[in-house]
Amino acid sequence: MAEHTNRYVEAGLSGAANTARAYAGDLKRFGLWCAEHGLEPLPALVETLAGFVTHLAEAGKKVSTIQRHCAAVAKAHALRGIDSPTDDKKFKVLMEGIARLKGVRQKQAPAFTLANFKRTVKSIDGKTLAGMRDRVILLLGFTGAFRRSELAALNIEDLSFSEEGLIVNLAKSKTNQYSAAEEKAIFYSPDFKLCPIRTLEAWVKRLDRAAGPVFVSFRKGERLTERRLTDKHLNLIVQRYLGPKYSAHSLRASFVTVAKLAGADDSEVMNQTKHKTSEMIRRYTRLDNVRQHNAAQKLGL
Repeated sequence: MAEHTNRYVEAGLSGAANTARAYAGDLKRFGLWCAEHGLEPLPALVETLAGFVTHLAEAGKKVSTIQRHCAAVAKAHALRGIDSPTDDKKFKVLMEGIARLKGVRQKQAPAFTLANFKRTVKSIDGKTLAGMRDRVILLLGFTGAFRRSELAALNIEDLSFSEEGLIVNLAKSKTNQYSAAEEKAIFYSPDFKLCPIRTLEAWVKRLDRAAGPVFVSFRKGERLTERRLTDKHLNLIVQRYLGPKYSAHSLRASFVTVAKLAGADDSEVMNQTKHKTSEMIRRYTRLDNVRQHNAAQKLGL
């Protein structure tokens, strides 16, 4: 029973797959630094972690990157049932000092304008398999406010088409780690080239199967495979069409920004993005132009 109990405890502490991969890399970096300085990484002394985060800060790492390393160290200690140096009051003061001196503003994936997005999608050659697939990725990713990990994990059996539109069932997501019922609604567009549902239906028809991954790679000569595209592949596809400064995450950020500019309230946006708080919606809204969504336009002067 102890073995089974430990397995469930570890699952409870491990978190999302992408986070686990990031933590693994962070712990490896921490372990190498400790080995170089003859220090023990687990359990780590407060002085050890303080030296490591100071090293990261001096190396020019972002505050968010340093905080993630600390979270990885804390997780590793929690998995072993030992106290983490991140809980020490003096260490928290150190982290606050790093945040004050370096600033906490994060680099965010930029949002694109709706006009630019429409032009880009329409310019894609939908007569080729690659063009058809890529057009679906852009349209579905944007209108569904998908995370790239959600797009990569999408299966045909998750799709439910009807005359009213499309319902996409999310088996699991970053904010839905327990596989609770979670759905996204996609609606028809009168313009076929911009319609996420019709383009997706055409793509699924070409896949010619009733189950398995929606977005797959090709063999030479545009021969379909059943190899699921990774989130990294999706990112490259978005950048191919929208430009290197954008990412797959821009599809989600742009959904929030365009919807807010169109007058959607936070609850409507959250119904699609599945964010839990309005604070996250504010963080996702990219209003780089100070004239956008500005109350000074409504003063009546």
